[in-house]
Amino acid sequence: MSAMWKPTQQGQTTPNQTPEPVRPTPVQPSIETPRATTSSSVSSASPAGEQASISKGLSIKGEITGTESLFIDGKVEGSINIPGNRVTVGKNGVVSASISAREIVVLGKLKGNVNATDRVDIRAEGALTGDVAAARISIEDGAFFKGGIDIRKADAKPTAVQNEKVAANA
Repeated sequence: MSAMWKPTQQGQTTPNQTPEPVRPTPVQPSIETPRATTSSSVSSASPAGEQASISKGLSIKGEITGTESLFIDGKVEGSINIPGNRVTVGKNGVVSASISAREIVVLGKLKGNVNATDRVDIRAEGALTGDVAAARISIEDGAFFKGGIDIRKADAKPTAVQNEKVAANA
C-alpha cells in the first residue's frame, strides 16, 4: 500500500529516512532532569571548563552529586557532593546545605557545613554560616562568616590545626 505516495517520490518507500538520525535531543533532558540545567553537554568524564548551573528561578530540595563543577544562583536545600570540582554559590544563590567539593566559592548566602579538599573563598558580598574544613580559606573584606574553621593540610587526614568561632562582618 502506498497511502503517502506522491508523484515526485515514486521510488522512495520510506520518505522519513533522512530526519531519523537527527534525534540526539531527547536523550539529553532525561539525563539532566535531576540536576537542573547545564551550560554544556553532558558527559561522564568532565573536561575542564564544563559547569552545571542552577539558575535563579529554580529551587531544589534533596541531594546533588556529580562530576562537573556546579554554579548555584537559585535555592538549594539538602546536601551537595561534587568531589574534585568547584561549587559556586552565585550572588543570587540561597543555599541551605552541607557541601563537599574541591573548591567552594561563596558570592551569595550559604548556611551549612562545608568541606573542601582545596579551598573555600567567601567573597565580599557572600555570607557563610557554618563550619569550614579546608586546606585554605579566604574571606574578603565585607564578607560575613560565622562558624568554626578547621585548616587541613592538602594531602593529610583531618586534623584540627585551628578551630575557633569567628564572626566577621566588615
